Amino acid sequence: MNESSEHPSLLIVDDDPVFCEVLAKAMTKRGFDVTCTHTITSALEKVEALMPEYAIIDLKLADESGLTLVDRIKKLDPGTRIVMLTGYASIATAVEAIKLGATHYLAKPVDVNDIMAAFERTSGDTEVPISAHPLSVGRLEWEYIHRILTENNNNISVTARILNMHRRTLQRKLAKKPI
Repeated sequence: MNESSEHPSLLIVDDDPVFCEVLAKAMTKRGFDVTCTHTITSALEKVEALMPEYAIIDLKLADESGLTLVDRIKKLDPGTRIVMLTGYASIATAVEAIKLGATHYLAKPVDVNDIMAAFERTSGDTEVPISAHPLSVGRLEWEYIHRILTENNNNISVTARILNMHRRTLQRKLAKKPI
């Protein structure tokens, strides 16, 4: 545990500042002492200074791979629990993230409760359900919009700004039934 705080330390590395801010607020509410950064270079500086107990790392950071950071963090502190997030999920990157030492690999959009559960996972799950059909793009969009809306206390104006969407467009999407 971080000696300067009674809360566990968490480093969030994502090149989307808005996503970082929203996730940091959610994780702070769950008892973490959160530090955010947006590049691999700044993340490495933070890692060496903080030695975080937990890390959430985006796979694609500008033109760099977050896999580099997973490898470096695990070499500095094998006990750090790392969850890799990505909007570019693939089997290859999932396998590499786990081989390099990530605790778990989650595809965006992701729920904060899923991240919390991923930090607690210490082994595989043979009972994980296998879906007969992947989620449609429309359903993924609907789920993501509602997650962001919930995280912002159902404030449509704030949610529209975060999603870089016109408020009326968001209201139309919210009025539709989920796909």
